[in-house]
Amino acid sequence: MQQYTAIDHNAPFDWGRSSALYAQYRDIYPQAFYDKLRQLGIGLPGQNILDLGTGTGVLPRAMQGSGARFIGVDISPEQLAQARELSRGMDIEYVLSPAEDIDFPPGTFDAAMACQCFWYFDRAVVLPKLHAALKPGGRFAILSMYWLPYQSEIAMRSEKLVLKYNPDWTGGGFRKKNWYEKEFAARLKWAKPLFKVEKRVFFCEDVPFTRETWHGRMLACRGIGASSLPGEKIAAFEAEHRAYLATLPEEFTVPHQIMMLVLKKQ
Repeated sequence: MQQYTAIDHNAPFDWGRSSALYAQYRDIYPQAFYDKLRQLGIGLPGQNILDLGTGTGVLPRAMQGSGARFIGVDISPEQLAQARELSRGMDIEYVLSPAEDIDFPPGTFDAAMACQCFWYFDRAVVLPKLHAALKPGGRFAILSMYWLPYQSEIAMRSEKLVLKYNPDWTGGGFRKKNWYEKEFAARLKWAKPLFKVEKRVFFCEDVPFTRETWHGRMLACRGIGASSLPGEKIAAFEAEHRAYLATLPEEFTVPHQIMMLVLKKQ
């Protein structure tokens, strides 16, 4: 069981509960996401890359054909069980560990990534360990991708249903953001003196879904599948969400914003 301050008003959640759903429905990053990472110097042939909070290994599995070598770390044994099953035949190593407990020899990695998970970590502990594990000039990419409810009625209606059954959920309501906003830049002081900001990237993509895959994506979110909601509430959410989706076309897109903050080891 995991519990994090200020997330979901301290309601407990556990990604292990939604691992099967996560494996089936959360592998949705568009090609532009991976293309941009390579443009930023992450995922190049010969690199050793650490993926923190790897979950079901979505990023290493998508990027392993680039010629880079990946080690994925996650706190959830259920997530890593799915990752290993989905990675059969791929040269990807997985390590069961909290991000705060990583212990790799100095200078092991050319780059590290944390996608949709950095806010769960104790950065005062993780950043010094990452700094040591990275080679001189190594990069650390903090990545996120959010649906945009204020640009999508489908996302907005789905969020409202999650909140109906789980009012503690804090994973919705995102608006377009800009890494260059002054207030965000001020908050980057936590990266110093170990890292300097090398790149800030943000762009939007329309991500394709079917009614089934969007339903699965919502089930696999922290507010439903990973939550501590009783089974009858999850079943009620499912029924109401499917009834709403039945009013939509079979295929549609949902706009998402992708944000990439690349820090460079000093």
